[in-house]
Amino acid sequence: MTFKTFFQADAATRLYEQVMDYIQVRIERGEWKEHEKLPSVRRLSEELGVHRLTVFRAYQELKNKDKIYVKDKSGYYVQPANGQKDREPADDPVYGSWLQADNLARIHAIQVDYQFSKSLIDPALLPNRFWAELMVNMFREYPRLPGTYSTVQGDAELREELAAHFSNTGLFHLTADELLITSGGQQAIDVTARTLIRPGDRVLVERPAYGPAMEIFRRQGARLLTADIRPDGYDMERIEQCMRTEKPRLFYINPTFHNPTGFTVPAAQRKLLPELAERYGCVILEDDSTYDIHFGYKTPPPVFTYATTGHVIYIRSYSKYVAPGLRIAAVACRGDHLPGLLAAKSLTDNGSPLLNQKLFLQYFRSPRMQQHLEKLCTALQLRKEAMERCLADSGWTWHSPAGGLNLWVQLPRQVDMRRFLQAALAQSVSFIPGHVFDPLGSAENPHIRLSYPFANEGQIREGMQRLLSVYESIH
Repeated sequence: MTFKTFFQADAATRLYEQVMDYIQVRIERGEWKEHEKLPSVRRLSEELGVHRLTVFRAYQELKNKDKIYVKDKSGYYVQPANGQKDREPADDPVYGSWLQADNLARIHAIQVDYQFSKSLIDPALLPNRFWAELMVNMFREYPRLPGTYSTVQGDAELREELAAHFSNTGLFHLTADELLITSGGQQAIDVTARTLIRPGDRVLVERPAYGPAMEIFRRQGARLLTADIRPDGYDMERIEQCMRTEKPRLFYINPTFHNPTGFTVPAAQRKLLPELAERYGCVILEDDSTYDIHFGYKTPPPVFTYATTGHVIYIRSYSKYVAPGLRIAAVACRGDHLPGLLAAKSLTDNGSPLLNQKLFLQYFRSPRMQQHLEKLCTALQLRKEAMERCLADSGWTWHSPAGGLNLWVQLPRQVDMRRFLQAALAQSVSFIPGHVFDPLGSAENPHIRLSYPFANEGQIREGMQRLLSVYESIH
């Protein structure tokens, strides 16, 4: 008899309880010994022919009964009879740690059928076959490429192409020598933080803000200050007052289709920000990871466009919507910041992979990229609108974004967010709790971030129905 036929969903004993009994019997027989690591949730679910969340619940119940314990980032272990653990365990590796620094990664790691937590593009929307053709052409043009390192600053040919693109599109003018290629936008944030921030420095961030960026700044010893971002942009008086009195070393902004809110800062404020930065000796770090994802909306020029000095550093990432696997971003800066960025980058990886840069260069030069972006924007707008239709009669509120990848949704009443997340995941639906993005860490934050690009329209309809039902069941 196989495990799959042994565990019956309609048995008198609930399925997760059957899994609990199975685990306890094997422990009692000595097949799994004290402090021995148990099979992963995925592996045991495959062995028993049950859903992963069934196994997860069984493990949770056994943990609550002190039959097993958990080690952070490691897994589940057999609890000894004397109750002494091998070492003091951290909180549960999935849910119990969602308040901690790496909660985004933790939630993203959970495999669900209705994926609204990942601000990533569905791979089906990317030109995968075309990439294969480009790979063949690239090795024909650069036969020695696998045996060649990139420079720390990045491939000169790619930097020339990007500099020409920015100039030709009228965004801003700069030379290839003013560009640095990094392995994605997050590395660019990290390299900038290592270069500019010293322990005790103040860093101004939007509220809400991108979680990993906040942690990068904190790990450099920064003290975070906040400025709210709203549908109409910033409170510029608040920002000027903060710059004048607190003297922040850095102001980290994501002004175009902001993550998580989707808000876009108006051009008038973008023109003023570099002036304030220069006046008060602050450096603005502008993170532009979804600039090209717009829905019939003319995206305003970046803040960097209006900078005449070195007080704005600009990050343009192409990872999310062109080729996530290549991890390509460009950092543009003027003034004397580049040597420091290069020094920090050299200690990180001594140069981003040249293979990735050359492959991206081939795509960037081709007319296929612009065609892809136009089709992608249409597809993502349809998915966004499908999610908004599902929310139309829910009582949930949001500001419909003109681009980007997320809806920032306010719930009509306060709920226990951890319980809500657990219940949603039990229905194979994921989202990100709002306070993950709150620099002040307020547990009272009534928002959630719902990302629409990873699920197709059918999955969005079914997943949102499940999510709304779960919310109504939480009191």
